[in-house]
Amino acid sequence: MAWLQKRPQVSDSIQFYSMGLNKTKLIVGLGNPGKDYTDSRHNIGFAVIDAFVTANPEFETWVDKKDLKCLMSSGRLGDTKVIIIKPSTYMNLSGEAVLAVSNFYKISTDNMLVVHDELDVEFGQIRLRTGGSSAGHNGLKSVIKLLNENFGRVRIGIGPKVPETIDSADFVLQKFSPDQQAQLPNLIKETNAILSEYVYGERLPTETRSFII
Repeated sequence: MAWLQKRPQVSDSIQFYSMGLNKTKLIVGLGNPGKDYTDSRHNIGFAVIDAFVTANPEFETWVDKKDLKCLMSSGRLGDTKVIIIKPSTYMNLSGEAVLAVSNFYKISTDNMLVVHDELDVEFGQIRLRTGGSSAGHNGLKSVIKLLNENFGRVRIGIGPKVPETIDSADFVLQKFSPDQQAQLPNLIKETNAILSEYVYGERLPTETRSFII
């Protein structure tokens, strides 16, 4: 009889552990599809999550999910299932893919992180925060419009504009300068650390990090 009395305690423990295994987080990289946009400042969100998937063998290769309007990779890190997407819509319609994936997998914005370029932040800095406006970023504007603003952001600085007179739309679609390209490995290293910390942690901190050496 003593053995029978202890059994519910073991069952409760297993049930609690199983619940932890069901935790799912969504990481979204923003950018434009197609070779014309590869390596542009505006596509740094794509570049960052590409590197994160490559660095973690737990993730599957990218799959074209036409019904969800994105390229998707997924895997498990620790006790968290991680879904990573690159919207296959153009930047201005990014929210359509994010909404489709979040609805299909039942992921709330509380468990969502969006990685994107930020013209108002200097190159060399990465700013982290949860919530806030789009600050004029069309990809964020689309996500906020179709969901809400209560998701985490990894804001990768690409500013300031050089020259100042250049149109912002033209500037973000250009490639990084040679000096900036030399720092991209450091940027990738820092963002990989940020994404890992986000997956294993509970909250995204509000802070600014520098990757220039």
